[in-house]
Amino acid sequence: MRYSDVSFWLATAGDLRPRAALRGTHDVDVAIVGAGFTGLWTAWYLSQRDPDLRIAVCEAEIAGFGASGRNGAWCSAGIGMTARGLQRRYDVATARAVVTAMRDTVDEVGRVCDAVGIDADYRKGGMLRIARGGHEVAAMRSSADARRALDLDEDLVELDAEQLADRVRVAGATAALFDPHCATVHPGRLVRGLASAVEHRGVDVFERTRVTRIDAAPRPGERAAVHSRHGRLRAGAVVVATEAYTARLPGHRRTLLPVYSLIVLTEPLGERRWKEIGWEGHECLSSHRLTVDYLSRTPDGRVLFGGRGAPYHFGSRIAARFDRHAATHGLLRRMLSSWFPVLADVAVTHQWGGPLGMPRDWLPNITYEPATGLAGAWGYTGQGVATSNLAGRTLVDLLTGEPSVLTSLPMTGHRSRRWEPEPLRWLGARYIQRALTRLDRRAEQTGHAPSGRSLAERLMRH
Repeated sequence: MRYSDVSFWLATAGDLRPRAALRGTHDVDVAIVGAGFTGLWTAWYLSQRDPDLRIAVCEAEIAGFGASGRNGAWCSAGIGMTARGLQRRYDVATARAVVTAMRDTVDEVGRVCDAVGIDADYRKGGMLRIARGGHEVAAMRSSADARRALDLDEDLVELDAEQLADRVRVAGATAALFDPHCATVHPGRLVRGLASAVEHRGVDVFERTRVTRIDAAPRPGERAAVHSRHGRLRAGAVVVATEAYTARLPGHRRTLLPVYSLIVLTEPLGERRWKEIGWEGHECLSSHRLTVDYLSRTPDGRVLFGGRGAPYHFGSRIAARFDRHAATHGLLRRMLSSWFPVLADVAVTHQWGGPLGMPRDWLPNITYEPATGLAGAWGYTGQGVATSNLAGRTLVDLLTGEPSVLTSLPMTGHRSRRWEPEPLRWLGARYIQRALTRLDRRAEQTGHAPSGRSLAERLMRH
């Protein structure tokens, strides 16, 4: 496998030669499974908290191979569950605490990049949630109302069509909501930079080390273990940081639903086209479609367009051949031209995809059981660039026994109920995917917003 073929981000992240694999038996204080953002942030903050800790990270391929090296470059303050959903499930204070913590996390990622010298192209340009047609205006205003209910709307800005056009010119756009709490990053450089940073702090990073089994501590005070084909780690604690790939671990097939998100990326645009589009603020862009779309502008002048739509695979299967799906990539290319007709003849130079982890109730899980020595974090619903940083800091507080604001958030200690067994899981996932696509298409054709009462919408409400 050529790791540079995985995504544009890895292709432009520098040296991808794999580090040495785990061989033999090693004793460590903390073993981390997965060298993506969650695992590496955990290792980073642990090594800061206690430089004497022996920490080892095992990665099946190379650091950043999973979602951390394939995403849409958004570092946003979202967690999957909306502010309204948090308020409905918990209360106003809890919802406000989560939103505030995530906003702070966006800034924390930038702070570490500056402090460590990671050239991740961090740029806090904010986010524009765009209503493309009158049928999306109600959803936009509902989102703003939810923040007002939490007294967290002081820096949100509602824009009409003319005001939006001063920032970016999107075909069919009638209004937008600007949220400053969002940044873009070069995720490949960020994740690879973190891997180098933790190594410099004495953390062992073993690549091409696929974990075959994780053993809980047999009794309190004894050691857990991580097994690979050629080696073993005995550890006081094991952190599972495998996000969507958690579904591959024994006993976790129903823990997460691996859903594929796909991306197309254009060639660098010339000055003429950028003058027609605008977008000088480098905001992240998204509409209010039920099936999700997301756009970002790269520092070298490309446009990234991503979205869901690739089919769920029976048995929660994950395979390299699923990273490309011709029908979905073709749809994304057409949607890009719909947003920006001036790009109809622009070449797409890269297309890729990968799985993200969907928990049954849309809320991330961040857990630690001292008796078994097992910890973990997953279930970011495609919003893991920032959430993984919060998860890493939370895991460190849990592992070191230091209560904090983060350990009081509802994600901490939370375990989502398991997804249904097959074939119910496949039938349900495929039904929702197709139903949401039909609802979006009908809204675009009729100009009427979805009612919110359909079965698919009620199942997705969060």
